[in-house]
Amino acid sequence: MGNARNIAFWVVLFLLVLALFNLFSGGGSTLQSRDASYTDFVQAVEDSTVSNVTIDGEQIRFRTSDGTDFVSIKPQDAEVTQLLLDNDVPFRAEAQEQSGFQSFLISLLPFLLLIGVWVYFMNRMQGGGRGGAMGFGKSKAKMLTEKHGRVTFDDVAGIDEAKEELEEIVEFLRNPQKFSRLGGKIPKGALLVGPPGTGKTLLARAIAGEAGVPFFTISGSDFVEMFVGVGASRVRDMFEQAKKNAPCIVFIDEIDAVGRNRGSGYGGGNDEREQTLNQLLVEMDGFEANEGVIIVAATNRRDVLDPALLRPGRFDRQVTVPNPDLKGREKILGVHARKTPLGPDVDLRIIARGTPGFSGADLANLVNEAALMAARVGRRFVTMVDFENAKDKVMMGAERRSMVLTQDQKEKTAYHEAGHAVVGMHLPQCDPVYKATIIPRGGALGMVVSLPEIDRLNWHRSECEEKMAMTMAGKAAEIIKYGADNVSNGPAGDIQQASALARAMVLRWGMSDKVGNIDYSEAHEGYSGNTAGLSVSAHTKELIEEEVKRFIQEAYERAFNILTEKNDEWERLAQGLLEYETLTGDEIKRVMNGEPPHKDDGDADTDKDDDKPSLVAVPKTKPKSKPSGDAGLEPEPTA
Repeated sequence: MGNARNIAFWVVLFLLVLALFNLFSGGGSTLQSRDASYTDFVQAVEDSTVSNVTIDGEQIRFRTSDGTDFVSIKPQDAEVTQLLLDNDVPFRAEAQEQSGFQSFLISLLPFLLLIGVWVYFMNRMQGGGRGGAMGFGKSKAKMLTEKHGRVTFDDVAGIDEAKEELEEIVEFLRNPQKFSRLGGKIPKGALLVGPPGTGKTLLARAIAGEAGVPFFTISGSDFVEMFVGVGASRVRDMFEQAKKNAPCIVFIDEIDAVGRNRGSGYGGGNDEREQTLNQLLVEMDGFEANEGVIIVAATNRRDVLDPALLRPGRFDRQVTVPNPDLKGREKILGVHARKTPLGPDVDLRIIARGTPGFSGADLANLVNEAALMAARVGRRFVTMVDFENAKDKVMMGAERRSMVLTQDQKEKTAYHEAGHAVVGMHLPQCDPVYKATIIPRGGALGMVVSLPEIDRLNWHRSECEEKMAMTMAGKAAEIIKYGADNVSNGPAGDIQQASALARAMVLRWGMSDKVGNIDYSEAHEGYSGNTAGLSVSAHTKELIEEEVKRFIQEAYERAFNILTEKNDEWERLAQGLLEYETLTGDEIKRVMNGEPPHKDDGDADTDKDDDKPSLVAVPKTKPKSKPSGDAGLEPEPTA
């Protein structure tokens, strides 16, 4: 639609310029004629040297016998017609109406051009909204028609409960009598809530593909403009469009952009956003019923939404779209691998087991990376090795084999990573160690990879303490081997992770007996939310920091004692990493026991990834970006 308006504008502009050119070119003969006095004109007529004459109002254009054109102006009382008739000179007169109209157009065209250019640029400034330049109060909702690449519920996997609730809405639209005969009413709205990448927008596209009714899609940010009242106008217009096409579905993506809690933020809120939200609330459940219009919205920030927006009657259903579990990941991998030729050794269940915490978008990216790696080496199908390499790349970053490390740097990295692996092997509640490497990846010079045997849903205090001990083992290893004066900045990432976990234990999970079962997280970190108005005394803050420090110190001492006790195993593993660079789970155990990593002790190509799934890459030499606020405090079984 926008392209058609642009084309029409340029066509009209071209026609106006062409008309203006023709008008001026029509008078080209006048511009090329010579001026002559009326006396000269009369004398030429009487001398019979004029071949023809054109009378155009007060203007007389005549041509002499030698072909020269002249222009003269007749006096008001001159009898030119009689003079020409008496001397048998051929002449003609031009209509005055045409000349006046042309003059009017010539005077009007510049204004028309200016108005056209102004309308065009105003239209562009307002985003090309419907209704021309002043149509920025119109809704930007687009009707989704997927003739190619249509998505259905068969393309959605791993979130069966969410899919079932939305399938019921589609069934209601197809066969309303099935539910209405028992007094059931169609839900007015469904809110999809879940982390990024879990498939909320994909579910909405599947509804569009299955429903067979008009489907409007719009983003929450499309409502809000710098002008107060524009967003409310767009909401009204959107519902007017929806009513004309009822029954229909309206999908609002990232609704938190317009549905934030009123009165929050700097200065008490935002007038434009709050007016837009008020209009949305009225349209969804006000005096005028919107029969047949179902609102489906998606957000990953349910906590910031206004309570009035979440009540039944507006969003009757809140559908949680979580990260998939083991079976869900296997199904999602199957969906994304439909168009990918897989080798006979590929087992999607093993890949799913090795990717706990992955969202649907992460798994799609994993399959794509594996296909690209297989294509890069010229394979006809994707093998398990390609999936393992792609998984390592997604979770840990690409290998940086071109990075030149001195022998001293490699040795310190090997002892650091060996410390993590040994402590993790000897603490029963730590996730099993499946891979250790001193090959730089991403921002880390080396890393230890561990894999939870099942999806983690919660954490216990003993598990957190053992995880912290494994995390602090890198620094303990450096101090034991090189002394406290020669410790490097390698443990910076370990300290960051241990601090985040310890603060979560103290501030949010009530695992400190001294601090107690009080949530201090938001007040301690300076946030305002559910604990607004909660003041924390200086003594309590000091106590909190003491407990955090105690947890981390105890974890460090635990790791220090294990490495001191298992010094021989630690030394053997460090030397094995220096020799082989990368070792997997069983190979680590064999090297720690003084055996060669491979039973046959033949081709010791340990750089080759084995078929065991691996997870949780923990960089130990360079910290990642610092978590903001409470980020990183929740237990996350993700990479």
